[in-house]
Amino acid sequence: MSIHRLTDPADPRVSDYTSLTDTQLRRRKEPAEGLYIAESTKVLRRAIDAGHTPRSFFLTDKWLPDLQDLVDRFPDVPAFIGTEQILEQITGFHLHRGALAAMDRPQPLALDDVLSGAHRIAVLEDIVDHTNLGAIFRSAAALGVDAVIVSPRCADPLYRRAIRVSMGAVFQVPWIRLTEWPAPLGELQRAGFVVAGLALGEDTIDLDQLSAAHHNRLALVLGTEGDGLTQATLDLADHSVQIPMRAGIDSLNVAAASAVAFWECRPR
Repeated sequence: MSIHRLTDPADPRVSDYTSLTDTQLRRRKEPAEGLYIAESTKVLRRAIDAGHTPRSFFLTDKWLPDLQDLVDRFPDVPAFIGTEQILEQITGFHLHRGALAAMDRPQPLALDDVLSGAHRIAVLEDIVDHTNLGAIFRSAAALGVDAVIVSPRCADPLYRRAIRVSMGAVFQVPWIRLTEWPAPLGELQRAGFVVAGLALGEDTIDLDQLSAAHHNRLALVLGTEGDGLTQATLDLADHSVQIPMRAGIDSLNVAAASAVAFWECRPR
C-alpha cells in the first residue's frame, strides 16, 4: 500500500483536492487536467467497476476499512490520509460521505459510439445545474435510455455533484459532449432517430401521442432550466412535445420532466 499521512493542508501532493467548493475553478481545472473527483465510497466503487482509473485516494482513518480492498487493488496509487480538520482545510467542506478519489477521465466517445445499437437517447441543451443533470442521468439509467448527448454549454456530467446525485449513473450510461449545436441533430435524424423536443407551444403534440407512435429510434431533447429549448433547436426537431398538465401548472422541473418522458416513451 502507498499510504501517505497528511500533516500540512498546503501539501502540494493533494492539489487535486484543493478548494473543491469553488465551482467555477473546478469546471475549468478538472476537464483541462483530465481528472474528476469521485465522492463517497459507493460512487468510487461504481467508477472503478466502470473501468475508470484512480490517480489518488483521499480519506480519514475512519473510512480506510471501507476502502481497504481498493487501496490494496491499486498499490501504486497514493492514498492520502489525514484528520477531518486537515481534509476540510484542503477541500473547503466536511467529508461526511466517505472517501474522495481523483480519477482519470475516460477518453471521450464518438457520436457513432453512443448511437450504435441505441433506441432511446436523451439530448440535453444547456442544462447548467449539476443537480438536474445528475438526476436526469439517474432517470436515464433507470428508465431504459441508452445514451445521453449534451450540448457544448451543458454542465459537466463528471462534476462531483452531478456524479453524486446520479448515484454513479453517469458511469453507466454512455454519453458524449458535442462541440457544435444544434446542427448535429441532423446526424441523429440521418441515423434513423425521430427527434422530439419537449417544449410548450401551439404546435406541440401530447407526450402520449408521441409514445403511441412506437418509434424504433427516438431522441428526446430537453432544454435549459427556465427558458427551455431554443427556437433553432425546435426548428430542427421532428416534433415539439408537451406533457399534459392540470391545475394551472404549465411545466415541470427539467429533471422531473425527463423522468416522465423517459417512462412514457420507453421501448415496449
